[in-house]
Amino acid sequence: MSLDYVLIGRRIHDIRKLLHMTQSELAESVDLTEPYISRIETGVRSGSLDSYVRIAAALGVTVDHILYGNQPHDRLEYQPEFYKLLQDCSSYERRIIYELAVAAKTSLRNNRCLLVKSRSHY
Repeated sequence: MSLDYVLIGRRIHDIRKLLHMTQSELAESVDLTEPYISRIETGVRSGSLDSYVRIAAALGVTVDHILYGNQPHDRLEYQPEFYKLLQDCSSYERRIIYELAVAAKTSLRNNRCLLVKSRSHY
């Protein structure tokens, strides 16, 4: 199994955006260049283990958080993102978001056959 560097980069990008941090600020805080951060975030380049450790520390997450999604059937995938999303929500807002998620999940599962059909047309 190879690592999905696009997924890793997207996760770094999403966390950085949640923190309202620019690529330049992240690069400066981890002593890397802004173009290097950009290439990591777009998956064009894989970072070194040292780079991922420094990036994770600067973003206030663990390295395994950045690597989520690279293990098959990871039940904790996106759990921290959902936690951050709901952190400043009222009880009412959390309830609405929960109901929307339940409806979306039901619709996705009920319409899975459409995904199979659309793939067969390519």
